[in-house]
Amino acid sequence: MRPNPFSNTVPGFDTLYVFGAGGFGREVAWLAQQAWGDAVEIVFLVNKPEYLSDPVNGIPVRLLDHVRPSERSRYLIGVGEPEIREKVAASFAEAGHLPATLVHPRAEASSWVSLGEGTIVCAGNIITVNVTIGAHVHVNLDCTIGHDVTIGDFATLSPGVHVSGNVHIGRGVMIGTGAAIINGKANAPLVIGDGAVVAAGACVTKPVEPGSMVAGVPAIRKR
Repeated sequence: MRPNPFSNTVPGFDTLYVFGAGGFGREVAWLAQQAWGDAVEIVFLVNKPEYLSDPVNGIPVRLLDHVRPSERSRYLIGVGEPEIREKVAASFAEAGHLPATLVHPRAEASSWVSLGEGTIVCAGNIITVNVTIGAHVHVNLDCTIGHDVTIGDFATLSPGVHVSGNVHIGRGVMIGTGAAIINGKANAPLVIGDGAVVAAGACVTKPVEPGSMVAGVPAIRKR
């Protein structure tokens, strides 16, 4: 039995461009190798000549402007900051590139999970039922996502984030390592507004306003 319905060793394309050869970009490349093995050639892309380098972990680094889109290629964005990721996704879309969706084979998810294009779900995650995750979302290592959760486009869950049931996470939200979000109610979900930041280790017990930052246990507004 497959741990998740997204596991696919034959992805339907043979080249994967990973934007960014930094820390998370290198992790994305490793996750892709774990998921697809030799079926996919991986290439790092950067958007400025000064970021070009020798191969990183054996993977070549090329300029985005020098790569043509193809039906046999896809891309993922290995940049953690939601605002930067949104700008990069716009550049790829304008150039005609198509996004992939990557779910590590050691993630667990039910058949009642919906994932948007460009989204990355790393190893060790558990995503339960009736969960909707938008486009270009990062769900980093060892997170748990409970029932009836929605996560907006370009949101980031850092490693070890735990989201309880009936929670709505807005577009471009950044949730720091080890944060916990308690459950809302079916008729009154706990909402984390668009562009909000939840600090590492925070415990969110009430709604978070758009664009604000909360920290602490329980989490309180810091800005």
